Amino acid sequence: MSDPDIKPTDPPEIDGQTDTPEEVGLGTDMVGRVLDAMGADNEAAVRELVANLHYSDVADLLERLSGVQRRRLLEFAKDVLDPEVLAEVDETVLDEMIDHIGLDQVAEVVAELDTDDAVNVIEELEEDEQQHVLGAIPQADRTLIEESLSFPEDSAGRLMQREVMTVPAFWDVGKTIDYLRESAEEENWNLPDVFYDIVVVGPKHDPVGTIPLSLLLRTKRPVGVSEIMTSEMKLISATLDQEEVAFLFRQRDLVSAPVIDDTGRLVGMITIDDVVDVIDEEAEEDIMRLGGVREDDLYSATLATTRARFSWLFVNLITAILASAVIGLFQATIEQMVALAVLMPIVASMGGNAGTQTLTVAVRALATKELTTTNAMRQVGKEFMVGGINGLIFAVVMGAVAWMWFDQPMLGVVIAIAMIINLLVAGLAGASIPLALERFGIDPAIASSVFLTTLTDVVGFLVFLGLGAWLLI
Repeated sequence: MSDPDIKPTDPPEIDGQTDTPEEVGLGTDMVGRVLDAMGADNEAAVRELVANLHYSDVADLLERLSGVQRRRLLEFAKDVLDPEVLAEVDETVLDEMIDHIGLDQVAEVVAELDTDDAVNVIEELEEDEQQHVLGAIPQADRTLIEESLSFPEDSAGRLMQREVMTVPAFWDVGKTIDYLRESAEEENWNLPDVFYDIVVVGPKHDPVGTIPLSLLLRTKRPVGVSEIMTSEMKLISATLDQEEVAFLFRQRDLVSAPVIDDTGRLVGMITIDDVVDVIDEEAEEDIMRLGGVREDDLYSATLATTRARFSWLFVNLITAILASAVIGLFQATIEQMVALAVLMPIVASMGGNAGTQTLTVAVRALATKELTTTNAMRQVGKEFMVGGINGLIFAVVMGAVAWMWFDQPMLGVVIAIAMIINLLVAGLAGASIPLALERFGIDPAIASSVFLTTLTDVVGFLVFLGLGAWLLI
């Protein structure tokens, strides 16, 4: 029985917001409050609202505002922004922020970031801007950042954090714990603020094992670190592509992993928070490319978005002309039987949609390495069968509809055969086109849909109108 004197309390407030299960991230009410405060020129209120937000929510806020509103917010609150905001915002928004706050302040902010976040910001700058910012960063931090920038773009070397907690193999648990405490008191710049594993290194600074912090804290002080370390660790090459890094983390359930250079020397550490960003980034990139748009399209200016989409639309125009040319071959047939013109978009549309379903599955499976040369033929065969089965079902449905609609049994037979053939082709093409493009080193997410829609449209029109000319005219 509850005590009548005890009253329920409100949910705790975190970062200036009520933490409730229903509200995750930046709420629309908070955006409205910031806009109202800016509209009233209430600088103190704007600064207070922004200062109480988590840096990722501030990044979301900046992305939701228009260019004018964004500049206004920075005028009011740029000196209370968490440095992490620069590492969280979209590339297009970041460019606007840098133009507004200036390179000198960017350098001050970058100097406060972990090396992986600092690299994430600096790599978006032009070459001269990079040199300006790096020149204003303390030498110790600048050296680490420059080394990270020397690795290929989208590689583990760009993704890793240079600050790593390392201990020699001859230390014991007690000495390691004491070192951690002393380093925290001295604010040792070479140690990360947050880490999950300790790397045990040999004489040449090569990783020989790792120790989870939880295991270290549960072990008695006299025990040597070499006795409790895990020597079967997953080492990541600094030049490995970030997609491969994300795959390894997912496959091995990793929280962090040491990064080595080509000599086997430890150069950094990749942690799960950065890998989550990579997974989200790569998935977004694949989805956007399937639609022929860029990842930052949402925040780009109107003219920039128009230019980016024009080339893709131009390619689609060429393919549409090709499909129309096929229709033109049967112009006389269509003039004699208008019903063919009425029904032919159905065949092409069904083929395109069925192919897109298969294509989406195949492209994503290739990106996650679930579709490989070992199971490629099995998957192609499966999709071919799925296309055939669906083709038979819709052939019966559409054949009956066409028969009753135009009162011509043979017209129903023609569209039924065309439906079966086009869905078979759609299933086969949707699975095989991404595999073929991958084989030739072309990103399947970019080019697959163009080939697929062209093929299903041309085959759909050619088979349906060809059968119509042969059997009906």
